[in-house]
Amino acid sequence: MKPNRTTLAAAALAALAALATTAPARADVPSAQALLQAGARQGVADGYPAVVGLVRSGDAVQYVAAGVKDRATRTPADPKAQYRIGSSTKAFTSTVLLQLEAEGRLSIDDTVAKWLPGAVSANGYDGSKITIRQLLNHTSGLPDYAADAAFAFNYGADLQPDQAFAPQALVNLALRQHAPASAPGQTWGYANTNYVLAGMVITAVTGNSPAAEIQQRIITPLGLTDTTFPTSDPSLHGNYLHGYEYPLGSSLVILDVTVSNVQTFGAAGAMVSTLDDMAAFSRALVTGKLLPPAQQTELTTTVPSSLGGYGLGVIHKQLPCGQWAWSHGGDVLGYDSDWLSSEDGTRQVLRANTEYHLVGGPTRGQQDTGRATSAAFCAL
Repeated sequence: MKPNRTTLAAAALAALAALATTAPARADVPSAQALLQAGARQGVADGYPAVVGLVRSGDAVQYVAAGVKDRATRTPADPKAQYRIGSSTKAFTSTVLLQLEAEGRLSIDDTVAKWLPGAVSANGYDGSKITIRQLLNHTSGLPDYAADAAFAFNYGADLQPDQAFAPQALVNLALRQHAPASAPGQTWGYANTNYVLAGMVITAVTGNSPAAEIQQRIITPLGLTDTTFPTSDPSLHGNYLHGYEYPLGSSLVILDVTVSNVQTFGAAGAMVSTLDDMAAFSRALVTGKLLPPAQQTELTTTVPSSLGGYGLGVIHKQLPCGQWAWSHGGDVLGYDSDWLSSEDGTRQVLRANTEYHLVGGPTRGQQDTGRATSAAFCAL
């Protein structure tokens, strides 16, 4: 039987990945680009409308792209286009809180109740026993409001992209789910609730929204001209990748969910950016350009988690080749992305896919593009 394009792409990706895993680390951008490009093609073969990526070694930057940025117009995918970064927003939020600590305006060991009296006080949860640090490293013990079945259905179906969600309403949705399973600080458990509360602390301390503080403290100083923090507008504007979902994971129907509710995640996952801007931000973050040494140490102090060592909005993980990288993924309706950076910021790989349907996973596309992202980093 004649092999199809999917089989050939998978074979090429496997061969390149094996080479990257066994070969010594070296600054080899072309090989890393080839690995990421093979992964992008495989991701499209797996069902992604588009996959884009960036590989950087020193000052050398190369891009990859496969598929289309808009299935209606069939316009080729553009690695310079915007996409929703989802939970990579968390690194921006934690950075602002650490900057506020450096200015003496708070301590990340302050309790939540100190800044948000009564915000966490239901069903056995007590904000006077939870610290800001525990919010940022996900050891608060709080449930994730996004796990609520009705909430997930409405968001996943993209039924009300303009619906208003006050941050406290999201917190309340989490608190009513179940009583605490462990005391604060005892166990790690990923919950968007933590970062919604973190955003609320930013507002309590500064009087400004997390979006305004992130704009003033990070986006503008770093010149991230294609990065935004939408607070109400559910649409994307300018040059952007359309986001899609296979409802309930079915491959028979695909929906355009580019226009989606940004208030559902706020400081936990509402931001929009590009590969170039995310490379600039993550490089500045891991190299200490955004934080003084004491806060940089706090940022990178990790606790064990299922994702790797989890710091304050960043992840330290060991790749299959044995190398270590700082990272954080972002999954939000229609978009799945990831970034990897060496500690000195000289080696980076970023990737974004334009389909995410919330339920199930990891999908074959996530697995294939994830392996390609790691393999590309290992080839640098």
